Amino acid sequence: MTARLDARFAELKRQNRAGLVAYIMASDPDLETSFEILRGLPAAGADVIELGFPFTDPMADGPSVQLAGERALKAGGSLRKTLQLVERFRKEDQTTPIVLMGYANPIFHLGEPSVFAGMARAAGVDGVIAVDVPPEEDRDLRGALKDAGVSLIRFATPTTDDKRLPVVLDGVSGFLYYIGVAGVTGVKSAPVEQARAAVKRLKAATTLPVAFGFGVREAGMAAQIARTADAVVVGSAFVDEVAGAIAAGNVKDSTRRVLAKVKELGDAVRTARELEGATA
Repeated sequence: MTARLDARFAELKRQNRAGLVAYIMASDPDLETSFEILRGLPAAGADVIELGFPFTDPMADGPSVQLAGERALKAGGSLRKTLQLVERFRKEDQTTPIVLMGYANPIFHLGEPSVFAGMARAAGVDGVIAVDVPPEEDRDLRGALKDAGVSLIRFATPTTDDKRLPVVLDGVSGFLYYIGVAGVTGVKSAPVEQARAAVKRLKAATTLPVAFGFGVREAGMAAQIARTADAVVVGSAFVDEVAGAIAAGNVKDSTRRVLAKVKELGDAVRTARELEGATA
């Protein structure tokens, strides 16, 4: 499973470009529409898919993703149904990495960490971000995921100093996710030069790819971050397109709107270094 992430980032490195990690919420606005969005992401420009599973108390999610989670829960979404979506996706796509992002409660509600890890592996999951499980508390989950061949992915933040960073990196595989702002998803953005400097510091400390997320919503910023980071994570901008379709009274337009936005951001990330070279 981890092999898919390693292969994708190795290919991005050969192409000398950053990747787009596209986040969507499973079962938003409903199970079938979210599956149509999911299956369309690779062709639209997503190099890695980050699939959220809904939870009632998402402490790190900003307003856009919180609302997406509420819509998903109202539609009957759950961690089990999220894994079923991944399983369906794998019948069509065996190469695009999928990382689950969510909270500890649904994971441990299934039982011992090995239960979740086994289900994730069987479905075709490549990595897991357990937002509210710090390194000091994730030993059992980390071990279960490692045994299942699924990457544990952790966050580094603007407050992760040189003393804390080795703790964050211990046991991580796949990539390191850098949160560019002190806060929740999709609310504010870090100054670009500050963001690029932070990514450079992390890349000097690890051989893992570094993905930059939280606060990237527009193509221009995505392109600037892509010149330094190995990947750019975008989420709120995509779930907002689902909200926009609902507000317009045409929920069936969610798929078209999300995939169009993914293409816009994906094109910006894909060509960022090429265009930088042309204007240097």
